[in-house]
Amino acid sequence: MEQEGADLYGETFSCSICLNLLKEPVTIPCGHSYCRTCISSFWDGEAVKDIYSCPQCREAFTPRPVLVKNTMLAEVVEKICSRHDEVMKIFCRTDQQCICFLCSMDEHKGHDMVSAAAERTEKQRELQESRADVQKNIQDREKDVELLKQQVETINVSGDQTVVHSEQMFTELIHLLQKRRSELKKEVRSKQQTEVSAVRALQEKLEQEISELKKRDAELQQLSHTEDHIQFVLSYSSLSALSVSTHSSIILTAPENCFEEVTAAVSELREHLHKVLMEDWTKVCQTVERVDALQPEPTSRAGFLKYSQEITLDPNTAFIKLSLSEGNRKVTGTRRNQDHPPHPDRFTGEFQVLSRESVTGRCYWEVEWRGRVYVAVAYNSISRAGSECGFGKNNKSWSLFCDPDIYTFNHNNIITTVPGPHSSRIGVYVDHTAGILSFYSVCDTMTLLHRVNTTFTEPLHLGLWVLNTTVSSKTLTIGDPDVPETLRDDKEVLDSGGGASKKGSRKLEWD
Repeated sequence: MEQEGADLYGETFSCSICLNLLKEPVTIPCGHSYCRTCISSFWDGEAVKDIYSCPQCREAFTPRPVLVKNTMLAEVVEKICSRHDEVMKIFCRTDQQCICFLCSMDEHKGHDMVSAAAERTEKQRELQESRADVQKNIQDREKDVELLKQQVETINVSGDQTVVHSEQMFTELIHLLQKRRSELKKEVRSKQQTEVSAVRALQEKLEQEISELKKRDAELQQLSHTEDHIQFVLSYSSLSALSVSTHSSIILTAPENCFEEVTAAVSELREHLHKVLMEDWTKVCQTVERVDALQPEPTSRAGFLKYSQEITLDPNTAFIKLSLSEGNRKVTGTRRNQDHPPHPDRFTGEFQVLSRESVTGRCYWEVEWRGRVYVAVAYNSISRAGSECGFGKNNKSWSLFCDPDIYTFNHNNIITTVPGPHSSRIGVYVDHTAGILSFYSVCDTMTLLHRVNTTFTEPLHLGLWVLNTTVSSKTLTIGDPDVPETLRDDKEVLDSGGGASKKGSRKLEWD
């Protein structure tokens, strides 16, 4: 059958003039195909001028047709075996090449061979698998592109907000300086006017006394020239007593700059502000330099621990049946109410507590748990009362519910089942600026359980939900940023989580 098929296949693609396989196949208007050289020679030898016919059907054409290459036939005949002039319909898997039937009976005898169609089916399956991988990579990269677009938007929004807020704060400082300048000018002018008025009043008084003294001096001078003794005595006796002091008791001190101390005080203020602005300005510039929005999420536990942060629990937020101890690093669910004073930040509707510290940049922490627990992040503005204050039951908190049989992610009262390996340790990574929240199962390796991409509008706090009778132990382990890099190997740091005294981590427990 293979031989018959090959013969039929060969006849189909043979030239009816030379009886060989087509070479440079061309098709004439009637639809028959020939070798370019064969049909050209045939038409060159026809006796009747300007009339050209098909060697097979004898259809005549005037004028001589233009020969057009038959692309499909050309591609087919190029796959006919150059050694046997047979169509290559067999694939030799041993030599990974296409062969004809005669080749399979000759140098490829005994090789692993299948029909080209069968090999095509196999390769088509592999192709589909490759396409599926490629399409998945495309989808992954398209998601990454979307994330980058979101990050660009986040960077632009954050940068614009920073510029606006900075402008407002600098404007406030400028207005405050202008206000103080105006106030000082007003105070100095007022004091200047008061002092000038006092000096001028004293000046007028002295000038008046001078005038009276000159008048008396003139009278005395005139009297001194009286020759009659009786008249002199009587006239002198009739003079009124002098109403002004005969000498000045005023001691004047007139420094060249009586406001010199004010100028010195302003100069001291200027120097102080200049020093503060220069020192703090360096800090501001260094903070800008540290902005790195393209820093990728770590891939190892040691990498995550570089973003670890000291975390303590806020006793003012703890539910009344939660007991905090060990420097607010341990919480215990109890059956009895604890002696917690009333506080507006305290949860009254759920067995919950928030961390004292907030997150505005990158941060990582781990929670070691047993029983059932919600590991969450939340805004401080989350409600404290009613069922709607529960972590994940509102748009101000994101939580991972951990149960020995299941994980679920909860946000805005929407529950999503999360697949992943069971682990007694949960890692939480937050990149506040990029709007990324990731939950990891931490064992010998870290497995991503769930990732959130959003825009955080407030600082985030660690949140824990602990039920008093079912949760027996949970441990929060936070890597020590001061541990040398050489100690931060995955296995060593993971082992360190077993006790509070080992290096590489701190251990916070909930009993």
